[in-house]
Amino acid sequence: MLNPKKLELAYRRYNKNFVDGIKFEDIEEDYKDSQNDITTIVDLNSLEKDHILLIGLDSIAAYYLSKWKNDVLINGGGTSEELKKVQIIVFYQCMGQDLYKTRYPKMRVRYTFKDVIMVLIHFTMYGWKKEESILFDYIVEHFGDRFMKANNWNKHTWFLLELYLQYRNKTIVGTNQNLYIAVREHFQEANLEFGLIPEDLGIYTEVLEHWATPQLDEIKTLIDKMTVFHSNLASELGESIEFGDYGYGFYPYEILFLIHVRKKIGLPVPGQFDDLLMNTPEAKMIIGDPEPYPEWDPLLRLIDNFYRKNYPDYIPNKHGELFQ
Repeated sequence: MLNPKKLELAYRRYNKNFVDGIKFEDIEEDYKDSQNDITTIVDLNSLEKDHILLIGLDSIAAYYLSKWKNDVLINGGGTSEELKKVQIIVFYQCMGQDLYKTRYPKMRVRYTFKDVIMVLIHFTMYGWKKEESILFDYIVEHFGDRFMKANNWNKHTWFLLELYLQYRNKTIVGTNQNLYIAVREHFQEANLEFGLIPEDLGIYTEVLEHWATPQLDEIKTLIDKMTVFHSNLASELGESIEFGDYGYGFYPYEILFLIHVRKKIGLPVPGQFDDLLMNTPEAKMIIGDPEPYPEWDPLLRLIDNFYRKNYPDYIPNKHGELFQ
């Protein structure tokens, strides 16, 4: 049972966090500190310290996440411009991480399975097919290893990946049906960690069975159930694992992706929603079809150029210019 008052209070805290909690001035200062480190390493072509470039991408991502929050939540902007930059940086964290698999075999990965799947479905919504394909190949190549640890408890992440596979007619571990079950079994047989993978997907199982229904009433009912599930967990802000985080807790991207894929294959979608979750500024951002690439962050450009110059095996070198 959804408690509307509890949800509203959680949403107020969600907004307030980027005003009184995580102050933009502090994030900007961290960005400037990273700028000094990155510039020095690049200027000196310091290969022995270049793993710091990969670490520095964290500060760049945090900077644009904070800018996105300021633009959309605080200032009432309606575009995904700064969010796109966050997601591009996660992409390059994957690309850069691949360089250190031999040199630093125990180096901590600075993204999660949830992060990468979120980026994959956004690249799909943006219409960035080249970058989407590169990222999907990376996911498949490293699926289950330390670069793509899929022992993940988030039900909506498994829903998104399976919906993506069905939409694109692709597979992972040989299937795009009941993926989380197949992965659990595959990981168990391969002696990989699997205990956190959910044993059921709840409402998402029903949605995956009927996501391509031609009936508007049926998909509206399913979306309403998804909204209640998300809203209940977002109400537990700071406590819920699934949707209790301050970064994306009230951003219903799993529902937006479902709406996107239905539109792309010509199926009807609801024209409006009456609940809080689907009417937040983040939920109502304008996403073009396709969405233009954003302006590059200058520090990210430095890092990408450095890796391209010094590492022939750097994945982007195989694909030419990206995000242009």
